[in-house]
Amino acid sequence: MRQGSIPGTHGRVRPLTLLGAPVLHTPCEDVTDFGPELARLVEDMFATMYAAEGVGLAANQVGVPLRVFVYDCPDDEDVRHRGHVVNPRLVEADGVVLRGPEGCLSLPGLEAGTERYDHAVVEGFTADGEPVRLHGTGWFARCLQHECDHLAGEVYVDRLRGWRRRRVLRQAARASWGG
Repeated sequence: MRQGSIPGTHGRVRPLTLLGAPVLHTPCEDVTDFGPELARLVEDMFATMYAAEGVGLAANQVGVPLRVFVYDCPDDEDVRHRGHVVNPRLVEADGVVLRGPEGCLSLPGLEAGTERYDHAVVEGFTADGEPVRLHGTGWFARCLQHECDHLAGEVYVDRLRGWRRRRVLRQAARASWGG
């Protein structure tokens, strides 16, 4: 039998922030208060991520400019990784650079081949202030790098060049949510 609650079951779904919103393009602030408001934010972020059928979500994607992200993402061996990180730091991103499909809940329905390392390590804290260190490979490494980018004020489109970037920006401008 599972101990504890399933993340997001006590949270409320918040509206997603979409490409172009200033909060997505500004570096987030460190969390300094590890109290009940932070725990509520994490629960709401899980609920929002699951409702949107995502594998990761940064706080600025729900309009909160704090350094927090949640994830429920498999790696390339189909091992499921689920949790959250407060004040994360990407301390390693190495290995082989792979171009793979990447989407984002702040650009619904769009994706593009984006280059990422196949290994990443993130350090930070839980909502209770306990230290955490995550090792990601494959798809999970991509997720960790993607969410850390969000907290630095970047979206995956910022990593694209040439025709890939132009195509996604054109699609975003034509999307029902983009204009």
